[in-house]
Parts: sequence; structure tokens; C-alpha cells
Amino acid sequence: MVTKTIEPGKDLISNQLCRYLEGRGVKHVFGLCGHTNIAVLAAMAESGIEFVNVRHEQISAHAADGYARVTGKASVVLSHLSPGLTNAATGVANAALDCIPMVVIAGDIPSYYYGKHPHQEVNLHADGSQYEIYRPFVKRAWRVDTPELLPEIMEKAFQLAESGQPGPVLVNVPMDFFSAQVPNALWEKQSANTKALKKPSLDDETAREIIGALLGAERPVIYAGGGVALAKAWDELRALVDHLQIPVAHSLMGKGCLPDDHPLVLGMTGFWGTEFTNQQTLNADWIIALGSRFKEADSSSWYPEYTFDIGQGKTSLIHIDIEPQEIGRNYPVEIGAVADLKAALRVLVRVAREMAPEGVKRPDLVKAIGDFRESFKAKNAAMQTSDAFPMMPERILADLREAMPRDAILTSDVGWNKNGVAQQFDIYTPGSILIPGGFATMGFGPPAAVGAKVAAPDRVVISLVGDGGFGQNPAVLATAAAENLAVIWVVMNNNAFGTIAGLQKAHYDLTYGTTFQKANSVMEQTPDYAAIARAYGVDGVRIGSAAEFKPALEAAIASGRPTVIDVAMINNPTPTSGHWNILDIYSPEGGVGHVSTD
Repeated sequence: MVTKTIEPGKDLISNQLCRYLEGRGVKHVFGLCGHTNIAVLAAMAESGIEFVNVRHEQISAHAADGYARVTGKASVVLSHLSPGLTNAATGVANAALDCIPMVVIAGDIPSYYYGKHPHQEVNLHADGSQYEIYRPFVKRAWRVDTPELLPEIMEKAFQLAESGQPGPVLVNVPMDFFSAQVPNALWEKQSANTKALKKPSLDDETAREIIGALLGAERPVIYAGGGVALAKAWDELRALVDHLQIPVAHSLMGKGCLPDDHPLVLGMTGFWGTEFTNQQTLNADWIIALGSRFKEADSSSWYPEYTFDIGQGKTSLIHIDIEPQEIGRNYPVEIGAVADLKAALRVLVRVAREMAPEGVKRPDLVKAIGDFRESFKAKNAAMQTSDAFPMMPERILADLREAMPRDAILTSDVGWNKNGVAQQFDIYTPGSILIPGGFATMGFGPPAAVGAKVAAPDRVVISLVGDGGFGQNPAVLATAAAENLAVIWVVMNNNAFGTIAGLQKAHYDLTYGTTFQKANSVMEQTPDYAAIARAYGVDGVRIGSAAEFKPALEAAIASGRPTVIDVAMINNPTPTSGHWNILDIYSPEGGVGHVSTD
């Protein structure tokens, strides 16, 4: 590691920090250099940790987010001070709202220069306050005030990031501390600490109360949220569903908790859900919600006539979540329980088998779900097979699903590639869809795919993204080229911030500030993202007809090379059946939704 004169029994904190990370099993750190963190990079160069270098800090945070979703462990971001930290903030906030564990280590100005306004210091309101920038959205922000405190703060940081409701934390370190020497014993002491806390489960009495309510229900529904994915409780959920044959609706973040071809999966609820799914949740007598916040879009802005009518004698709610504040946040709860979902579902399955040894059969419901799927598929068939160019978004999704391996990882962004995927794109392997949920960050998908590929190098990873989202940070291609990461980016290019353009067109009959200038009268999309990809050393393909898309995708998968496929798409809106309050705000008279734009 870094060669310096070292006192007996001590070492440089930068060396000790890298050894600590190795001891926690950290294999990759995402980030960007700066004068405040190069001591750590120098130590990392001699360690077993790989530094994934990026060209913009937001890329590092989104990539770390994707990495953590795939591994289930806290990812690590190394950031420079001030502009580096603020550049990463959007990605860290996205991770926070989706409950993704992450440890951000940020360099800061020298500790002895607080308040003197050295290079890049943030101190307009208080000295040494850079860490406060992150306080609104991280679980905890630490400012390390003495070098000797860093070992125990790092241990607390990982433990907090991964425990309870997971999320990012910040450890803010003055740059001089990285070059300080502290006793090795301070770090060695932390090795005696457990690396994972035992998680709460359900007691049998509570489990029997819950199963009793579900067995007595006429129209029960399981509502799966993102907490199921965070707990990786897919097998336990499936066991409960198969034994009691309770249909499963899901939130946006619950997509893929069960394979979409499972006979009891209803689909997504809310504004971009289907009428069939919304009716099942609306008319349920009991709903058991697993790890869900009942967010606005998933709940049709909480209007009781569209998706959920919980309480007041209509629908009774059972709500299980690892975080007490989520229980009863938006709907009254009949039975609330704080528990890890994997542990809780394991108990519920056992108790269900005890209370109903023969299980429950609902053949009529299974048939109704199957009939709905067939009719929904038939309704989309014309769009899915259309030879129109620019392509129909439904055709892009259909061809992608046919070409994609069943266990491939797909990252979405925002717009059609998120809403349409959640509504009408089958996910077969739990945990293989990564979506920006609460923060809905445009530009999440492309770097999240890089992080996913680093975490799972043997799996096919595809980023489905709009041209608006891909244009946020195409510098992600530089990292993919340097690391030889065979990510495939499918750019659904409608020359617009398409969803917003359709909304503006519907309510104001114009697309000012929401569409992009065309390259020429032939309506060619601009810029040419395939050409940009080639400039970065990545393969780039520009699609010229609907028939070209699927073969190009299959070739990209087979090539094992990072590839951008730029495909022109018509800006049709994602079909909706729920409601969104913004429609009432823009057009109180009603009857207005999204429309197509040229």
C-alpha cells in the first residue's frame, strides 16, 4: 500500500480503511477522484478492491444503487468534496427513496481550515457543514471530527445502512485524516462486531390472527411492495400464494416479486395499472400489504373510487413492514406488524399449512386471471406486431421480451420504459427488474445497469431508457468501455421528454420545452446516440426499420460487447385506467389525460 514512515502499531487511515472494507467483503467502490480522496485511491490501488471509475458522480451513485439491488449488500461510493458530493446527491437521494443500502465516503477540506474558506469549501451558513447537504435524505450523516473516531463510525455506517429499512448513509472525512495515523487496534476492535443484525419476525399468535383473517375472507388480495424485493422474500411469498391461492397485485417497486406468468399474479395497481387489477384491489374484503408505502401513483392519488377503498367497512388491511412509520401511513390498518418480510412470510407459510393443511383452491379466480391476460394480450397484439416506423413502443417491448434471456436483468428509467414495462412487460426471474421508484430519477437506468453488470457479470444486463433519460449522462459509456462491461442500452427515442410532452399536449395543446428539435425535415431523431456510443469506444447501432430491431438486439446479446441500440419510437402514451391528481390540477373540468405527440 502507500509507502510512508509508519509509527509502530499504527498505519495510515487510508490503508486501514481499505483493509476494513476488504474485511466487510467489499469488492468494488464506485466514484470519481478529487484532491480530497486520492490518498484513499492510492491505498485502494494496492488492495483487493476494484475502483469503478466514472466521469460524473451521479453515475457513480446510480451504478452503486444498481449494484446494491443485485447483491443485497451496501454498496460504497467514494466522493470528492462540494461539487463532487452535490453531483452525487441525486443518485444518493434516489437510493434513499427506494431504500437501497449505500455507504458514501466523502472527502472534505482539511479539518484545521474550517471557516477559512479554502478551495471548494461550503460554509455560507456554518463552518464544517458540508455533510449537512445530505441530511434530508440519508439515514445518518456523520462528520468525522477526529481520526480516531473513523473506525467506529465506519462500523456504525454499514450496520445502519443495511439494518431496518435500508438506505444510504454519509461518512464525511476531512482530507487530512486520510493521511493521519491511528492505532491498528482501533480498527481491529471492529472485527469482533457482528456483520449483520438478526431481523424481527412474527410470533405465532400474530401469524394465526393474520392467517385466520385471510382464510375467512371472501376476496383476499396480497399486495406486494418493494419491501419483498429488499428482503429477497420471493420464495416465501410464492409458497404462501401457492398454498392459499390468494391473488397478488403489486406496486411499481413490487414488480417481479413473483414471475409474471404465475397464474395468480394480477399485475400493477394504480394510474398505470390495468382496470382488472384495480378492480380486484378495490373490491377486496381483506388486503395483506407486504413492504408497501401505498405511493401516490400506485394508489391512484388515494382516490377511493379507483384502486383502494380501505377502511370504513369496505376493505380491511393487514400491513407488514420492517419500518413502523410505513404502517398505516396512507390507509387505516386492522392488523399491523413490524417484521422482516422473509422471516415473517416463513412463519406465515408454516402457520397457513397448520391451519389449512389441504390449502385453498380458487379455480374460478385462476381462470378469470388467465382470461384477462389473454384479452389484454389480444388488445395489444396489433401494436406489438406493427411494422410502423418510428416503432410502436409495444413492438419494442414485445421484441425485447422475445430476445431477452429469462433471467436477464433489466433496468428501466422513467416514461414508457418504466410505466409500460410495469404494465405489460413480463418479468420471469424475481429481482431482475431495477426501477427508480420514489424519486423517479431520469437518468437512473443507464448507470444502474453498469452497477448491475459489475455485480452479476455472467448475466445479460439491458437498460431500457428514453432518449431524455439517456441524454442525461451518456458519459456512462466511458466507464462501460473502460471496464469492458457488456451492457446493452436500448434507447426508445421519441425526440422528447415523451410522457411530459403528452401530458402538456393534452392540457395545453402544445409541447413547448418538452420536445426536441428534429435534425431535418425527414424527422430524423437527434442526436445520433449510436454515433456517440462509437465515439466512446462502444458498439452503436441505429435502427432504420421495425424489422431491424430484434436481430440487432440478438446480435448485441451474442457479441458480449457494450452496445447502444438507438431506435426511433412514436410517442404514444402508456394506457391508463387509474387516476392521477395532477389531471385535476391542470384540467379541473375532467376528461383529460395523456395524448400522442408528433
